[in-house]
Amino acid sequence: MRAKDSLVFQFRKVLTADLINLPINVMKRIILSVVFTLASLTMAVAQRLAFVDSEYILKHMPEYNSAQKQISALSAQWQKEVDARFQEIDRLYKAYQADQILMTPDMKKRREAEIADKEKTAKDFQRQKFGPGGELEQKSNSTIKPIQDKVAKAIQVVAENENIDMIFEKNSEVIMLYANPRYDKSADVITRLGLKPGVFAK
Repeated sequence: MRAKDSLVFQFRKVLTADLINLPINVMKRIILSVVFTLASLTMAVAQRLAFVDSEYILKHMPEYNSAQKQISALSAQWQKEVDARFQEIDRLYKAYQADQILMTPDMKKRREAEIADKEKTAKDFQRQKFGPGGELEQKSNSTIKPIQDKVAKAIQVVAENENIDMIFEKNSEVIMLYANPRYDKSADVITRLGLKPGVFAK
């Protein structure tokens, strides 16, 4: 027997002896771990995966385009009101600075209180319209959510019709190092919505 073959034979003997000496529960854990790993790999291979680009899909939808314009117009209107309130405060403060040399202490307090009150009201209005959970966010959610639900339903139908197990969002935080275009079901979803892929809403 050659030296190399002898070493391999000895290694196999040692490995076999080590396995024999392992406790039964450890052996079971090893076997179960191997079986579970193989089963997981088999399931992963068996699953059918796809992805969609929701941003691309939404660009085709007239109702989404209309909702965006509506929200932008509302935002611009409220921002104009916010700007007007702070401009008025700025005007009052400049007038106060110019007049304070002629004011009595009581007059100063009244003017300062007036400015502070108007500033608080302006900030409250700004927070009410644009803050977290504010009117703009609520309006956006109530307007956009039905459209998102419609897209989600179309995605579900495409997945069920084509026996797809999971559909990912292309622009999500899931890292895609490579995506074969044939797994992109965005066009199928757009068609399901009754729209023509590539024809964007105006």
